[in-house]
Amino acid sequence: MRRIVLAALLGCVVVPTALAGASFPSVISLPNGWLPEGIAVGNGHTFYAGSRANGAVYRGDLKTGTGSVLVQGVAGRVATGLKFDRGRLFVSGANTGKAWVYDAKTGAQLREYQLATGGGATFINDVVVTRDGAFFTDSNRAVLYKVALGRNRSLGDLQTLNLTGDFQLAAGFNLNGIDATANGRWLVAVQSNTGNLYRIDPATGAAKLIDVGGATFTNGDGILLHGRTLYVVRNQNNLIAVVRLSPDLLKGSVAGTITNPNFDTPTTIARFGSRLYAVNARFNTPPTPTTTYTVVQIRR
Repeated sequence: MRRIVLAALLGCVVVPTALAGASFPSVISLPNGWLPEGIAVGNGHTFYAGSRANGAVYRGDLKTGTGSVLVQGVAGRVATGLKFDRGRLFVSGANTGKAWVYDAKTGAQLREYQLATGGGATFINDVVVTRDGAFFTDSNRAVLYKVALGRNRSLGDLQTLNLTGDFQLAAGFNLNGIDATANGRWLVAVQSNTGNLYRIDPATGAAKLIDVGGATFTNGDGILLHGRTLYVVRNQNNLIAVVRLSPDLLKGSVAGTITNPNFDTPTTIARFGSRLYAVNARFNTPPTPTTTYTVVQIRR
């Protein structure tokens, strides 16, 4: 995810794909001019994609390739990373310093959080949800923001965790994609400018560098942790790195690289069964109201 230029507001549309009606199309069209960044998979074969243009959220069907706008755009809003959790969508707000929580069925806004306070540069980039809370990265600050989840997973208060240990803020875009182990014990994140991977304690913010034998993942964007396999989307490199991690997540090795002729600056990925889905942000293509955007299926 990167700094972006906001485009015009987008209306509510229904988007077919050339492969509509086929079984799980390999490429799914998003609305023209959508400016996507994040993708999440919800119940069934539903997926969601946010818009950098105005914070809108599109809801589509991975099986049919069709969908429509769930959350209407609002001038001044931005949607970067997003995660689905038990009927809700948690959405990162980029340089607005905000995050939003929506009802994933109706699109109703449940809560707005002002994550970054005190002025200065901020970029709320990605989010992961564990049993304890939703954790948001800030690519311009050495912090994580946590929205606590209370009893019955009620939305709670905001907490700022300072990143300590091995993490060092550097010039450019810093912490970006984030994911968590299934039990929520550890967070894993990528630092875009250095290409470093970190294991982070969600209780304290203490970060430890993951030793990957000298490999780096510059332009690292969205990540996906599945068991001990970590997928790292490297947007400008137009590929996804596959990393095998040790049980304690402190060591890893590059097991392979995923490329696809349909990639066009992919930013984030989500998983549905044996399939991965990457969204093309097309950062190198000047955005217009008619610019096309797609989601690409990757079979594993």
